[in-house]
Amino acid sequence: MLSADFLAQFYGALMALAVLVYAILDGYDLGVGILLPTDDKSQADTMIASIGPFWDANETWLVLAVGLALIAFPLAHSVILQALYLPVALMLLGLILRGVAFDFRAKAKTKYRDAWDVSFKIGSMITAFSQGFMLGLYVMSFDTSMQSYAFAMLSGVGVVAAYGLIGSAWLVMKTSGEVYQRSISWCRRFNLVALIGVITVSLVNPLINDFVANKWFGTELSVLLLPIPFACIALFIFQDRVLANLGNASAKEGSWKPFALSCGVFVLCFVGLVYSFFPYVVPNELTIYESLADPSALTFMFYGVVLVVPAIIGYTVFSYRVFWGKTQELTYY
Repeated sequence: MLSADFLAQFYGALMALAVLVYAILDGYDLGVGILLPTDDKSQADTMIASIGPFWDANETWLVLAVGLALIAFPLAHSVILQALYLPVALMLLGLILRGVAFDFRAKAKTKYRDAWDVSFKIGSMITAFSQGFMLGLYVMSFDTSMQSYAFAMLSGVGVVAAYGLIGSAWLVMKTSGEVYQRSISWCRRFNLVALIGVITVSLVNPLINDFVANKWFGTELSVLLLPIPFACIALFIFQDRVLANLGNASAKEGSWKPFALSCGVFVLCFVGLVYSFFPYVVPNELTIYESLADPSALTFMFYGVVLVVPAIIGYTVFSYRVFWGKTQELTYY
């Protein structure tokens, strides 16, 4: 049987990886939904076509992350779900509305398609805001004061902006023509809003949490890790310059750079968040070691995980490789 410490670290790292990959992959298609225009059917079709082959599979990583939390850290899963019951329900409502709208916009009569586009947009906004609200409450250690809820609301807006950033960067990479030009403009705006959000969270988090402040400013690793926020800000600035240059360049020349830079921002922010709270899975309450399930059961599951997760990664890479390049005109069969 594998040791409890190894299992806690393995499943904790795997759950963190699933959350990060979900935030990037489903983040961009939520961002495309948030940006979906309701006044131009042709542009809406192009944007939908850009995420069509991927959006459903992207949510696999959310299922994986929640499943790992339930199986490997059941006590923490219970505490988190109780604290976030309402925003989780709202997020699920948004995901259901997105799924229904995505399918029905192709099958509804022409006069109803605009309504389903609006539904897809609303569902994307609800989902993104709910996830940001949950993140804000998590950072605030699930405190129920008015200040905590205000911060969670601000966090919700911040995640909507972050998804708008990576979604518009995806469109810059995948589209051309008018959608491409509009996406550059969207990306520059969301880049600024997301920058403000990251700076705000970076300042507030250590101020409200002594444990986080000590990890960032009171350990030997502080000197090595303090550059992370500054590197993140540098990526935002570089992103703006790249977008300004792309506005005057061919749609095929370097259009992947904004998406790559956005992914870099997501990775740096996530690394900072994980470092801030590790080894806690419930801030200031439960660590990954305290909430670990029975080691014998997790050892048995370990051998299945090391086969299944690489298969999921391989399928994801393969699907993106197959559908790489600029988006083609949307058709329904």
